[in-house]
Amino acid sequence: MAKEVSGQKIIEVFESFSPKNLAVEGDKIGLQIGTLSKPIKRVMVTLDVMENVVDEAIEKKVDLIIAHHPPIFRPLKTVTTDGATGRIVEKCLKHDIAVYAAHTNLDVTKGGVNDLLADALGIKDTTVLAPTGEEALKKLVVFVPKIHADEVRHALGTSGGGHIGNYSHCTFNTEGKGTFLPLEGTDPYVGTKGELHEEEEVRIETVFKASDEKNIIRAMKKTHPYEEVAYDVYDLSQKGEEYGLGRIGKLEEETTLGEFAERVKRVFGVNGLRVVGNLQDKVRKVAVLGGDGNKYMYTAKFKGADVYVTGDLYFHVAQDAMNVGLNVIDPGHHVEQIMKKGVTDKLTALFKDENILCEVFPSEEDTNPFQFM
Repeated sequence: MAKEVSGQKIIEVFESFSPKNLAVEGDKIGLQIGTLSKPIKRVMVTLDVMENVVDEAIEKKVDLIIAHHPPIFRPLKTVTTDGATGRIVEKCLKHDIAVYAAHTNLDVTKGGVNDLLADALGIKDTTVLAPTGEEALKKLVVFVPKIHADEVRHALGTSGGGHIGNYSHCTFNTEGKGTFLPLEGTDPYVGTKGELHEEEEVRIETVFKASDEKNIIRAMKKTHPYEEVAYDVYDLSQKGEEYGLGRIGKLEEETTLGEFAERVKRVFGVNGLRVVGNLQDKVRKVAVLGGDGNKYMYTAKFKGADVYVTGDLYFHVAQDAMNVGLNVIDPGHHVEQIMKKGVTDKLTALFKDENILCEVFPSEEDTNPFQFM
C-alpha cells in the first residue's frame, strides 16, 4: 500500500537522481523557501519560480515546488512585499509551499537537462561537453546467508551497484562460514541466544558510485535477513564515469545548418531563434548546452562540433564563433523548460518504485520573458 511521506523523503528520492555533489561550486541549490518537515501530497515541477507560478501552485494546493532556476540566486538585502521577489516569498510562506532548487546538478546528472535536450534533438552516442568532475567510486562488502545471496545481489544491482562500463549487476562472491553469538535482547534470524552459531555465508563484493551509497545500503539492509548486518564500505582510488555540463554527439544523418535550425525550432516549440553561420553548411556533430553556454563555445569547437546549440549568445561570442568557423544556434534560455516533463516523469517512476503516495505534475505557466514580432 502506498504511503504518504515527508518533504525530506521526497527530496531524498529526488537527489538519488540529481545529487547535490554534481552542482558546480557556489551554485545556489537546495531548499530556498519554507520547510520540508511536513507531509507532501502534491509536487509541482517548474523551470522558474515567478509570481504566476506561485499563484498556480496556490490554486492547485501544491505542497512543494521543485524548480530548475533558483528563485533566490543572489543574497536578499530585504524582503518586502512591494516587489515581486518579496511577494513570492510571502505567498509561499503564507500558503506553506516549500521551494527547492536543483540547478547545475540537474544540468549535469545523467538523464537531466542536457540529456533531455540532446535526446529531443536526436543526438546519438553523446559524451560530456565540458567535464566538471569524475564520479567517486566505493566498494561494498557484505556477508549474507547462502540461501539469501541471490536476493541481496539482485537488490544491489537494481539499486545501482555493480555497474562497470556497459555491464550491470557485477559482483564477486566467496563462500565461507560466519560465526556469531546472539546476546540478551537480540532476536536472531538463525541461531539461539547464548549459543555460538555457525552459518554458511557468501561474501558479496560490488562497486558503486559514491552518490548511490544511501540507495545501496538501504536496498542491502531491506533484503538482508539478519537483525544486525555485517558489511564494510571502502573508498576506491580509481575514478568512475566523467560528468559535466553539456553533451556532444552525432545526428543519425548529415543535414544542413538551415534544416537543423528548423528542427530546433520545431522540437522546442520556439517562434524564432538566432543562427550564426552559413545555412548551407553540412552539420552532423552537434554540441548542446542548456542555458547560458557562452564560455563553452571554444570547447565545442575544440571537440569538433559542426554546430553548437545554446542560449543567451553574446554578440562578441557570436563574432568569435564566426571567426573560428563554428556554427551556433541560439533558441533561447527558455528551452530548458523541457525539464518540467522530464523531471515529472522521473519522479513519477521513482515514487512508484518507492511506493510513495504523492502526485507530481509540471507547471503550466509560461515564464519566458521574450516574444517575437
